[in-house]
Amino acid sequence: MSSAELALQGAIDFILRNDAGVAALVGVRVYDPVPDGAAFPYISFGPSQDVRQDADCFSGLEVFQQVDVWSRSRGFAECKRIEAAVIAALHGVEATKDGLRFDIEHRTTNTFRDGDGLTAHGALSFRAEIYEFNE
Repeated sequence: MSSAELALQGAIDFILRNDAGVAALVGVRVYDPVPDGAAFPYISFGPSQDVRQDADCFSGLEVFQQVDVWSRSRGFAECKRIEAAVIAALHGVEATKDGLRFDIEHRTTNTFRDGDGLTAHGALSFRAEIYEFNE
């Protein structure tokens, strides 16, 4: 994982832990990695991909970051409420961290029953453009 990806993950983690809507649903249970025996519901970081986007005046990356929502509540309602809160917290955000600028947007959401038959799993994909301007 590149340092820009780590900075993005740190920014997303900070935003989610400090958003009132997200906190009302999961508290501060935003994990990477998920600890053994973690209480449901919670949010974790999934896979990411970065694509170089350099120009003469800046260094840039386009990063696709998956954010996962996990719930053991009956049905999908709790999972979908958490998904909506995560999207509200992150979509359209412009943030800075470690000298980088992030423009974050929500792309897709998939909600499904996990293989154990009990767990609702939401996989949200976010696209972030990350810039570091050259002097």
